[in-house]
Amino acid sequence: MDKTVRLAAGSIVVGLIVLALKYAAYLLTGSVALYSDALESIVNVATAVTIFLAVRFSAVPPDASHPFGHQKVEYLSAVLIGVLIVVAALSILREAYFAFLDPKPLEAPVDGLAVNGLASAINGAWCYALFRFGRAWRSPALTADARHLLTDVITSVGVLIGVALVALTGWLVLDPAIAALVALNILWAGWRLMRESIGGLMDEAPPEAVIARIREVISKEAIGALEAHDLRTRHAGRTTFIQFHLVVPGNVTVAEAHDICDRIEAALKSDIPGAAVTIHVEPENKAKHPQGVPVLDPS
Repeated sequence: MDKTVRLAAGSIVVGLIVLALKYAAYLLTGSVALYSDALESIVNVATAVTIFLAVRFSAVPPDASHPFGHQKVEYLSAVLIGVLIVVAALSILREAYFAFLDPKPLEAPVDGLAVNGLASAINGAWCYALFRFGRAWRSPALTADARHLLTDVITSVGVLIGVALVALTGWLVLDPAIAALVALNILWAGWRLMRESIGGLMDEAPPEAVIARIREVISKEAIGALEAHDLRTRHAGRTTFIQFHLVVPGNVTVAEAHDICDRIEAALKSDIPGAAVTIHVEPENKAKHPQGVPVLDPS
């Protein structure tokens, strides 16, 4: 099983454990904030299942129907996660509203805080792992799952503060008030996630720093060519597609031009993880100075 798929499967297990702990915290206290936190954890489990299916499907090799691979399914899953985040936030706001109308005293707040705190610690540790490996492996789905868990950790911190203040002050209205504020933060996080995922589906270009690095590698490795132009790049999951035209002198043979292309492609794949490179060779009359990428002088 692919390492990314294993990590996605681990999210399901962690989500179920955290859900059980948070629901137990709600049963101990009767806190609407803790109940809302438990509701959000149900979305975590659904998200983890979605991520697992998306990552596993995106790992399927290219085929006749999908010659460029299946990586974009991860962006689809990330959009769905964003929707689930918004649903979770709305559910919290709903519970907070009813708690404002009919506030109730808490039962066993210390025990509830301890159990919820344990669940939050587990979530925080797993969130860190997902961020670390999701970015290292360039998986939008794992990174999206990490961001969703981060909103859950933030929610839990807000809930813990709210429940502690209610227990200390007796101000029952603080319970739903804290939950409502955290729900608004979750709505913002969900919007950001969906916006970034839609950018991936729309073939958004990589960050400027990545494009600059691509140009630098081409300029350095294209010795023997005259220039490169019409550079275009896009992200699709863990793959960065790079394509450009390479202008070579008229006296360069096909074999020599092929060697130059091989050298550039190998350097790009070494420097840009997951790069898929397409190079179109052109004669010198097609040069586009100064718009093209110049080739560095080896001397």
